Amino acid sequence: MTQKKTIYLAGPLFSEAEQDFNRKLRDILVKKGYSVFLPQEDSNDTTNMRHAHKKEHVFDKNCKAIDNSDIIVAVLDGGSDVDSGTAWELGYAYAKGKLVMGLKTDFRTLGSEGTVNLMIEVSLEVLVSDIDGLLKALGKYQ
Repeated sequence: MTQKKTIYLAGPLFSEAEQDFNRKLRDILVKKGYSVFLPQEDSNDTTNMRHAHKKEHVFDKNCKAIDNSDIIVAVLDGGSDVDSGTAWELGYAYAKGKLVMGLKTDFRTLGSEGTVNLMIEVSLEVLVSDIDGLLKALGKYQ
């Protein structure tokens, strides 16, 4: 029996809409047989945890989760540029030799040019525009 692949799900997590989308995506990935680390829940990345010395705990827990993941899925929506925390997680994962996939569903910025920042784009194994495309791409690495 093969072991479940672990996915670190990076993405903006500061609004209810972002958190809801992240949970929805996590649930879909779990149903497809993946183990998923979701920072907004699994590292308790909350306003309270960002105070005092607790922020180092969140940082360390997220770094360890990336280290222990097989695949990083980065949600690249969030406006005209990628969320800064997501960009950092993606860069860290890339430097560690992790497989990094990008999901950008915002059709306003999907075009043949300028889809994402050059440094982000080159770091990605694949960039997809919807969840079905992500699942198809993930299927190659299961």
